[in-house]
Amino acid sequence: MTEPLAPRYDPSQIEAELYRRWTDADLFRAGRVAGWPYVIMMPPPNVTAQLHMGHGLNDTLQDVLIRFERMRGRNTLWLPGTDHAGIATQNVVERLLAREGMTRFDLGRDAFVERVWSHVEETGAAILEQLRAIGASADWSRTYFTLDEDLSRAVREVFVRLHEKGLIYRGHYIINWCPRCLTALSNEEAEKEETDGTIWHLRYPLADGSGHVTVATTRPETMLGDSGVAVHPDDPRYRSLIGRELRLPLVERLIPIVGDDAVDPAFGSGAVKVTPAHDPADFEIGRRHGLASIDVMTPDARMSLTVPERFQGLDRYDARARVVAEFDALGLLEKAEPHRHAVGHCYRCDTVIEPRLSEQWFVRMAPLAEPALRAYREGRLQFIPERRGDEYAQWMEGIRDWCISRQLWWGHRIPVWYCERERCGKVSVSRTDLIRCPACGGPVRQDEDVLDTWFSSWLVPFSSLGWPERTADLARYYPGDVLVTAPEILFFWVARMVMAGCEFMGDIPFRTVFIHGTVRDTRHRKMSKSLGNGIDPLDVVRRYGADALRYTIVSGMAVGTDLILDPDDLESSFAAGRNFANKLWNAGRFILGGLEPALRAGQTIRPLAGRGADAVRPEELTLADRWIIARCDAAVREATRAYERFRLNDAAATVYHFLWSDLADWYIELAKPRLYGEVPGGDVARAVLTRVFDVALRLLHPVMPFITETLWLRLPRRHPLPSISVAPWPRPDDRGRDPDALRDFGLVQELVGAVRTIRAEYGVAPGRSVRVHVTGAPPTTGTALTVEQGTVGRLARVLALSFDESDDRVGGHAVLSDGSGVFVPLGDAIDIRQECARLGTEIERLAGLIGGQERKLANENFTARAPLDVVSRERQKLEAWREQAGVLTQKRELLGCGR
Repeated sequence: MTEPLAPRYDPSQIEAELYRRWTDADLFRAGRVAGWPYVIMMPPPNVTAQLHMGHGLNDTLQDVLIRFERMRGRNTLWLPGTDHAGIATQNVVERLLAREGMTRFDLGRDAFVERVWSHVEETGAAILEQLRAIGASADWSRTYFTLDEDLSRAVREVFVRLHEKGLIYRGHYIINWCPRCLTALSNEEAEKEETDGTIWHLRYPLADGSGHVTVATTRPETMLGDSGVAVHPDDPRYRSLIGRELRLPLVERLIPIVGDDAVDPAFGSGAVKVTPAHDPADFEIGRRHGLASIDVMTPDARMSLTVPERFQGLDRYDARARVVAEFDALGLLEKAEPHRHAVGHCYRCDTVIEPRLSEQWFVRMAPLAEPALRAYREGRLQFIPERRGDEYAQWMEGIRDWCISRQLWWGHRIPVWYCERERCGKVSVSRTDLIRCPACGGPVRQDEDVLDTWFSSWLVPFSSLGWPERTADLARYYPGDVLVTAPEILFFWVARMVMAGCEFMGDIPFRTVFIHGTVRDTRHRKMSKSLGNGIDPLDVVRRYGADALRYTIVSGMAVGTDLILDPDDLESSFAAGRNFANKLWNAGRFILGGLEPALRAGQTIRPLAGRGADAVRPEELTLADRWIIARCDAAVREATRAYERFRLNDAAATVYHFLWSDLADWYIELAKPRLYGEVPGGDVARAVLTRVFDVALRLLHPVMPFITETLWLRLPRRHPLPSISVAPWPRPDDRGRDPDALRDFGLVQELVGAVRTIRAEYGVAPGRSVRVHVTGAPPTTGTALTVEQGTVGRLARVLALSFDESDDRVGGHAVLSDGSGVFVPLGDAIDIRQECARLGTEIERLAGLIGGQERKLANENFTARAPLDVVSRERQKLEAWREQAGVLTQKRELLGCGR
C-alpha cells in the first residue's frame, strides 16, 4: 500500500505534480486510441493575454467535455492555440515604447515588428501555461499561433481565392474608425453602448433669406462637412423646397435640398443634414444625389484643413462645443434636448469610434453567408441554448460586407502589390511575395495595411490542421464536434468560421455551438479590468485549489444563465467547492483506511459481480448494500445523460448528491460496524465501497480531475491503468436497478429524518435515547424497518422501535410517505414542565410583537405614506410571527401543557 492520505486536503501538494505526470505520460495527445474522433477547437486567447475568469469559465467547460469523451473511448483532440491579436498586441508594445519616450514611427515598420516579435517570444503563450494550472487537458503538442508560417500560408491562399472569385474588393466607403488605435474596425468591433447625450436642433437659413429648415444632430461638429439636406419627396412641409438651396452657417457654403425616400418624415423635423464623409446613411444619400464628400477630420479625430481656420486642429469635442456656441450666438440654435442613444466604441480601447470615409479592403459576405445559414436551417448546425441560433440566423440574413483591412503594422500584411511605374499601375494579388511587377517587370510596393485579426481566426478549424495541404490530420479531425464559446464572439468568430468551413472545406467546422453565459459580479456587471471587479483564477487556485474553482464554475453555470461571483468575498464564492473537496477527501480517507487492514493481510477485494468463486453473491447483500448500488447506477444514468446534453451543472449536482449524501452521510455510516468487525460481512462492505467509490470518482473526474485522480489511484484495481483520465466511463448496469431497495431504504431514511426532526424541535438532548412507535405500516415497510432496526437506532438514537400504539399521550408525531404514522413519546426524554414554560414565554414574546405590528399596520398614516414595498415587508413579517406562534401553540397542546 502507498502511504496514507494526509489528514487534511491540500491541493497545493498534489495538483502541479499530478499535471506533470499527465503530460509526461502524454495522456492528452490525440491519436492515443483508435476511437472515433471528438474534436474541440479552443478559442485562441490573445498571445499577450493574462488568464481571467472568462478564460477560466470557457476552458473549464471545454475540459469537462473533452475529459468526458476521452473516458468514453473517443479519440479526443482539444486543439490549443494563441491569436496574434493585431490591435491588442500592437497597443501593448506601443505602451511599452511610450514609457521609453518613443513611438512606433521612431522605430520604423520593420524594427517595430521585430520588437513585437521579441515581446511575443518573451511573454507569449504565458496564458497557455496558466491554463495548465486549472487542469486543461489540451493536446499541447499541436499548439498553433495565428502568425505561424503554415497558418500565414493559409491566410494568403484564402485571400487570393476570394479575390479571384470577386468576393474581395477595395472600395471607398464609410467605415468605423478608431482615433486611438488609428485603424478601421468592422461593424462587430464597434461595440454599441447606450449613452446619455444631447440632440441639438439647428436652423439652416434658405439662401434667399425667405425662411429656414431645422435639422437635428447628436454630432454638431460634422455639420462643417454637410453638403446637403434631405427630406422625403412626399412630405408636404418640404415638397416645394426640393431643389432650393440653403446657406450652411459658419461655413457660408450653399447646399441643396434633395428629396430621398430613405428619410423618415416622422423622425425629428423630417429634414436630415447630409454629411456623406461621416455617416453611412448620408454616404448612400450623397451617392444617389451626387453630393460632395467632405472629410472634416484627421485620423486622430481633430478638425482638418477642410473646415474654417478657427476650427482647424480642434479636438472633435472641442469643435462640437464651439459649433454649438456659434449657432447660439447667431440665434440659429433652436433647442437642445437630452438624448439617450447607442454610440459605437472600439472593442479594444473603448474610444468612441468615428464613422469615416476611407479606402479599405472588404469581403463580400452575402454569398458566403447563404450556405452557412442553410446549415442551420436544415438542422446540421445546432446552438445551445437554442435562442442563440435565432440570433445567428438574424445576423446572417442582414449581413453586411466585412471591412478586413487594418491600419496597423502587426499582423498578416495584405498580399497585394502595386506597380510603381505610372504607365503600368498594375495591382497584383499573390500567394508569394513579389519583387517585380508581373506585367512590366518594374518595382512594386506592398499594401501597407494588415488584415483584421479575425481573418486568420476564422480559418483555424482547418488551417491549424494543415490546410491548404490535404494532411492526414485534416482528413481525420475535420469537421470537429463542439465549439464552446462566449456570446460576445458569436458574430466576430463563430459565424465566420461556419462560412469559411462551407466555402473552403465544403462542410461546417462543428455540429454544435455551446454558448455559455458571462461571469458577473453580485451587481450583475460583467467582470472587467476597467471596473476593477475581476477575479484572478490563479489566485483562486492558490487559495482553494483548481478543483474548487472548476466545481464552482460548473455547478453555477446552468445552460443559458450567467455565473455570479463576488470579487470582494472569494470565500463565499468558492467555499462550496472547497468544502466538497474536503468532504470527498475525508470520505476517501475513511474508505481507503477501511480497505487497508484487509489488503495488508493479503486479502483481495471481492468483485461485486462476475462468475468467479470469490464474487459477491446477491444474497450476501444487505438492504443498504442494494440501495447504494441502485443509487450508484441511477447516478451513472443521470450524470451521463446530463453530460451528453451539455447540462454540466446537473451532472455535477448528481455526483455531488451521491457522494456527499448517499455515500458519505448514509452508506459509510451504515458500513462502519461491518468494517470494524462488530458484525459479519466486512468483505462485502469493502467490495461495495470499492465499487461505488470507483464509479463516483470516474463520474466526477471531468469536473474535479486532481482530487479524483489522487483518490482513484489508491483504490485496488484488477486492471491497472496509468490514470483515471483514461479509465473507461461507467456504464449503466441493469443489475443495479432495484426499485424495492430504493423504496424500502428510502423509508428507513424517512424514519431516521423524522425522529431527528422531532428530537430537534423538542430539544431532546443529543445523548438521550428515545422510543419510537410506527403504526399503520404496510408489511414491506415493517419488514424493511425491522431489518434496519440497528441502523435506525444508531443514526437516530432510538432505544426501541415497535409497531404498536403507544400508551403515552405526550410526544412528537410524523407521517412517512407510505402513510405510516410515527410517534415519539417525550415524557421520559425531556422535562415537560420546563419545555412548556419555555414555549409559553416565547408565545408571549411573539404576542407582543404581533400586537405592535397590527397597530402599526392599522395606522393609516403609516400605510398611506410608506413605500409599497416597505408596507409589504411589514405585512410579511406579521404573517411570519403569526405562523410561528401557531406552531408553538400546537406544540404546547401536543405536550399537554396546561392540563
